[in-house]
Amino acid sequence: MKYICLGYIEPNKFEDLTDAERNAWVDECFTYDDELRANGHFAGGEALQPPETATTLRWVNGKVSVTDGPYAETKEQIGGILILEARDLNHAIQLMSKHPGVRKAGPFEIRPAADLSEMIRESEQRRAATS
Repeated sequence: MKYICLGYIEPNKFEDLTDAERNAWVDECFTYDDELRANGHFAGGEALQPPETATTLRWVNGKVSVTDGPYAETKEQIGGILILEARDLNHAIQLMSKHPGVRKAGPFEIRPAADLSEMIRESEQRRAATS
């Protein structure tokens, strides 16, 4: 089963590290990602650029409103996502508990990925019927 792991970090925490601290942290994280990958648990992931590069879309008064910045004002912002392949939630927790990002960056939120295959199939049938 796939789990989406959202990694949070305080703004400037990464930038405030010395080069040696930052390099050691990055190397430790990538080493663990390689271990997850080698064992078939790393299904994908991406780091995100800083929150100030975000653009947020909202539906306001019948049209899309575009604003700069993240959706919420919080102490921690999403720094990246990791898509994890695990047997169940307990296994996902066990795997992510070892990730250096949990110890050094901030919390990781783990959610099961939604299986939309049936919803997609039904939508395709409805759309085909109206064509």
